[in-house]
Amino acid sequence: MDDDVEDPGDGDGTRSAVPDGRRTRWEEHRVQRRRDLVQATLRAIREHGHGVGMDEIAARAGTSKTVIYRHFGDRTGLWTAVVESVHDYILSNLNVPLTLSPLSPDQLVTQLADAYLAVVERDPEIYRFVVARPAGDVADPVASFTSRIGSLVADSLRPPVQEAGLPDVTADTWGHGLVGFIWAIADTWLASGMRRPRPEIVADVASLVTPAFAPLTRSQR
Repeated sequence: MDDDVEDPGDGDGTRSAVPDGRRTRWEEHRVQRRRDLVQATLRAIREHGHGVGMDEIAARAGTSKTVIYRHFGDRTGLWTAVVESVHDYILSNLNVPLTLSPLSPDQLVTQLADAYLAVVERDPEIYRFVVARPAGDVADPVASFTSRIGSLVADSLRPPVQEAGLPDVTADTWGHGLVGFIWAIADTWLASGMRRPRPEIVADVASLVTPAFAPLTRSQR
């Protein structure tokens, strides 16, 4: 299908309430085309930096801005789609068991910090693009993503927190706070030009959380 193909109707200007084969093929094409445009945007960001323009994105995608706007509405719509794609990428590359984790609390936080910083290190311009929220009344998918990860960390911390006899809500406070801590570290590290090696940053995290979680670690043992 071509990008200029219109969403099929019933021939009289209305849209069918019951999907037919043509409509299903159109929807599949639309979803795949959006994925392709997001991937082209990521390549353009890597090539031109996080301040990439729509003309550069369209050129990288081999299409026009009009086509991109048809699929995403505006630049904000494209940004939101890119953010969602990057979040999926981050989750698939964390390589840290966030649910039913066999790790001690300090190991979990340290490995999460290392995995997240590794993602930032691999694609700093894309990270900058994601956190550069467009102006205006725009929902913040970054905040919802950190909240999602915070809840997973909290659930992982809940068993040792309970074993230590602490209030259950302590796991929520620590889980969300620790994720915010890691995100702040990543932002600061990136702003500094990542001059310090990532292992040194992770060692700093470990030096803080290891003694802090020592009572819970002993309780688990």
